[in-house]
Amino acid sequence: METISVRTNTRNSFIDITGKVVSLVSSKGWGDGILVVYTPHTTSAVTINENADPDVQADMNSFLSKLIPDLPDFSHAEGNSDSHIKSSLVWCSETVIIENGQLVLGTWQGIYFCEFDGPRNRKVHVKFIGY
Repeated sequence: METISVRTNTRNSFIDITGKVVSLVSSKGWGDGILVVYTPHTTSAVTINENADPDVQADMNSFLSKLIPDLPDFSHAEGNSDSHIKSSLVWCSETVIIENGQLVLGTWQGIYFCEFDGPRNRKVHVKFIGY
């Protein structure tokens, strides 16, 4: 297992980590298999979505904030219940096929770390399972 560090600068953000994952796969010489990209934090997530137009991430972020607002009547004492709910909905991991040392992603796809309770220093674990 390898770990990627991610620094977030705002409470809610989508950070493209595709390049970091590609560099890791290349540096390790991983060939054919699957890659699990996982965040161990309860107020963050990992998703795969369009990376050609940054408006997509802005729209996703805006919609999630409207769908799950930071309400004062949540019971959780830390005041970040909305962040936990967003994390559960988006989910904490993605699986990517690796073929001939290359990520098998669609033309417009990228891997995103989703921050819902920043700014923070975060971790993304990457596990290669070869075949």
